[in-house]
Amino acid sequence: MNQVEDSEILLKFSNKDTRNEAFGLLLKKYQQKIYWHIRRLVINHDDADDLVQDVFIKVWKNLDNFQNNSQLYTWLYRIATNECLTFLNKKKQQNNIPLDEVAYDLADSLAEGSYFDGNNAQMKLQKALLTLPEKQRLVFNMKYFDDLKYEEISDVLGTSVGALKASFHHAVKKIEAYLSNND
Repeated sequence: MNQVEDSEILLKFSNKDTRNEAFGLLLKKYQQKIYWHIRRLVINHDDADDLVQDVFIKVWKNLDNFQNNSQLYTWLYRIATNECLTFLNKKKQQNNIPLDEVAYDLADSLAEGSYFDGNNAQMKLQKALLTLPEKQRLVFNMKYFDDLKYEEISDVLGTSVGALKASFHHAVKKIEAYLSNND
C-alpha cells in the first residue's frame, strides 16, 4: 500500500465515522519517524516510547485544530520537539543539575541501554552530539538524520534559516573537533 496523503488523513479525521481509521493511518505514516526524532534527543528507549505516546495523545486531541498553515509532519515535529525539551528540562530540574550534566548522563546510558545496538562510530557520534548545546543538537539531528530542509526546520523551531545554517555549521565543527580529540 502506498503512503496516504496528509490531506486524505485530515479529511478522514474530520469525519467522526472515519476518525479512528485516519488516526491509524497517521500513526502508520509518522510514528517511526517521530520515535527516532525523539530517541535521538532523549537517548533512552523507554523515555522515547513514553514521549511518543504523549505526542500522539496531543495530536489526537488537537488534530481538529490543525489549520494547514504548515505541513502536517512539521506540526508533528514541533509537538515532538516541544515534548522532548519539556522532558529534558524536567529531568534537569528534578535532578537539580545543569543540562550539560543531563547530556553526560544520557551519554553514559547509551552504552548501558539494551536497545542501543550502534557500532563504535555511531556511539562516538552520539556522544559528540550530546556535547552540543540543545539548539545545535536539535538542528543537527533534524538536518542530518531526518534530512529536513532548513525551511522545514525553520517551521518547526520558529528560527530563521540563516540562524539554522549557522547552528548546523557550528554543530558540525564541534562534532569534528570532538571526534578528532577522542580518537
